[in-house]
Amino acid sequence: MPDLVMVTGTDTGVGKTWVTSALARALRERGVDVLALKLVESGTTESVQPGEDGVLLADATGQDAPRAALRRYREPVTPSLAAELDGTEVDMPAIKREMLAFAGSHRVTLVEGAGGLLAPLATDCTLLDLAATHGARVLVVAADRLGMLNHTRLTLAALDGAGVTCAGVVVNTIDGNQMTDDHSVGRNIAVLRTVDPGMPLVETTASGWPDTVIGWLQLGS
Repeated sequence: MPDLVMVTGTDTGVGKTWVTSALARALRERGVDVLALKLVESGTTESVQPGEDGVLLADATGQDAPRAALRRYREPVTPSLAAELDGTEVDMPAIKREMLAFAGSHRVTLVEGAGGLLAPLATDCTLLDLAATHGARVLVVAADRLGMLNHTRLTLAALDGAGVTCAGVVVNTIDGNQMTDDHSVGRNIAVLRTVDPGMPLVETTASGWPDTVIGWLQLGS
């Protein structure tokens, strides 16, 4: 079975693509044959644009294909609704076949979800379902801001309940958060270490954090 690492967020806009791209580049620099892909992406235009998540992931690995998300939809809403508004539906069986076909020719495949762990990719499928079905480990990205403790712990509880391995949590400092009066910024990770001892945690402000994540995943050259 392909080595799949699925990247989810505690919410939308937490930096999943940035984290996944940085991890992909670090793996590539180590000589690891890595593929990075976005299954479904909403909020796109008719033609593929350089700033799309799927494109940024492909640029991070230098892969020939896929060069964009496997499925793209116009409206910036959850994929199942975006597809409906586009007059279609998300064909998850076809998407899963494509994912596995791409993954089969690479040592490790990073699969970025859309939104949080339980956001519906299709009406009957979430990233949690995919991870459970395909034996994937899940890397959680959490924005360092007020509310992330609850969101992170709910995500971890959902993974544990489904018997899905959490590879760890990347606490991402969003640009501008440091300039607000949110006094949880910079302190959330210490609370997580207290309430979830043993869970691998790293902040993106830490030097060499992608190498730390690679260590969790036990991926060398």
